[in-house]
Amino acid sequence: MVNFVGAGTGASDLITVRGAKLIGDADVVIYAGSLVNPELLGYAKAGCEIHNSAKMTLEEVIDVIKAAEESGKMTVRLHTGDPSVYGAIREQMDELDALGIKYAVCPGVSAAFGAAASLNLEYTLPDVSQTLIITRMEGRTPVPEKEKIESLAAHRASMAIYLSAGMTEELSKRLIKGGYAPETPCAVVYKATWPEEKTVICTIETLDKACKEAGISKTAIILVGDAVAHNSYERSKLYSPDFSTEFREARI
Repeated sequence: MVNFVGAGTGASDLITVRGAKLIGDADVVIYAGSLVNPELLGYAKAGCEIHNSAKMTLEEVIDVIKAAEESGKMTVRLHTGDPSVYGAIREQMDELDALGIKYAVCPGVSAAFGAAASLNLEYTLPDVSQTLIITRMEGRTPVPEKEKIESLAAHRASMAIYLSAGMTEELSKRLIKGGYAPETPCAVVYKATWPEEKTVICTIETLDKACKEAGISKTAIILVGDAVAHNSYERSKLYSPDFSTEFREARI
């Protein structure tokens, strides 16, 4: 059996209770060493076989899993954040399907939500944005043409941009070209929830300059939209005294 486990955003205590237990039960752990906090390996039991997938190909990962299965061992495939976001898990699952190996997924806290917590941020403010777009800009690997930054920026919704901290000058240009105003609030969170977390608040127009001054060029998430500033929004109807819900009658 293979369990794909979301390691969370970085802090070792932000993994789920289920995820920590699965690591503790595992005979083999294959972890994304380039991004997963190594402190999480402290949950593993004595004698657990540990592999760093940052140095492995897909085929090598599958070979380790296959050998574990043949020995009756349980494997945890430990991915950063939540496995469903830029985790490259589907290709692994397809290989496991072909081998008849069973698997399950344990979710984790993705960087967009760790960063929001660090900033005390709500992405979905009434009358500001009710949509969160999770995306990245194309670099060495492409994105579908219809998902170019310019197209997504046209919505002017809250946006969490992954894997793009090394391309901030181009990103800024594309966001503005797509429809965001140059003065739109922006935040960059480096290694969200890690002890070395660093946060920069800026605008789209000053994004590149702010990142260069802070020395941030990787391992950061970029948050864009008026919700970042949270200074002009309507109060939620959910708790308004003049709004009836299934559980409460309006009181005004």
